[in-house]
Amino acid sequence: MNTLKTILSGLAVGGAMTIPGVSGGSAAMILGIYDDLITAVSHAFSEPRKNLLLLLKFAVGACAGALLIARLITFLLTTPVEVPLRFLFLGAVAGGIPMIFRKAEIRKLTAGSTALILAGVGVVMLISMLPERIFSPDTSGFAAVIMQFLGGLLLAAALVLPGISASHFLLMLGIYDDVMEKLGEFELLALVPLAAGAAVGVFLTAKVLERLLGLHPRGTYLVILGFMLGSLRELLPHGAGAVQTAAGMLCTVVGFVVVYWLQSGKKYRDIVQKPVDKRKI
Repeated sequence: MNTLKTILSGLAVGGAMTIPGVSGGSAAMILGIYDDLITAVSHAFSEPRKNLLLLLKFAVGACAGALLIARLITFLLTTPVEVPLRFLFLGAVAGGIPMIFRKAEIRKLTAGSTALILAGVGVVMLISMLPERIFSPDTSGFAAVIMQFLGGLLLAAALVLPGISASHFLLMLGIYDDVMEKLGEFELLALVPLAAGAAVGVFLTAKVLERLLGLHPRGTYLVILGFMLGSLRELLPHGAGAVQTAAGMLCTVVGFVVVYWLQSGKKYRDIVQKPVDKRKI
């Protein structure tokens, strides 16, 4: 893959990752770069010259895309369109759920399937019980830096898995607004612990997730499904008026349709249905 295409792909994926409900992994699949990225991460140190260079080019584009879109989102969240925008995010997250159903190949709910889905919901409930903004980049001190690093480790799974939105995960951790604000104002030093945790987490979890999806795809996606279902309530805007709610309902439909359409396209289906090459695992 040439340098320009890699950077432009990173630009698109980085911008997509700032929007709750839009999975960076899914965007990478649509662009045809997902397998290359997973292989590069999994074999970064066995073939560093080739793979680290690819990841560096992609990261340059992704950072630029995230900064550009984050600035726009930060602005919109301070205007009257905030509530409809959050409804749009809700619809976008919901639009990704049918793809998880397809990947999990759910034909009927069994006791085992239900248990795995409930396990995903349970993870969401445990996260929601954590002290508010415990992972926030606005907090300072050694303990706060460690917590932000740990938050980055948790975020890594969302960065690697297709169908999981990294921004949605930030919402679950209660730090989406804080992170978007820092990105929008280019206060990047405050995000270093979170970014470091995410980078380390990606390298640590890429092989594990690749193996799980290769050997136990159905169970893995059932847990992911539970995670997504359990987290929808976190996206519901509070204190919306009648007009804002009406506009929000329309935005929810738009968000759902756009993400569902993107993930139902033939090119995307062909990629996600391609058998996993176990020689890479």
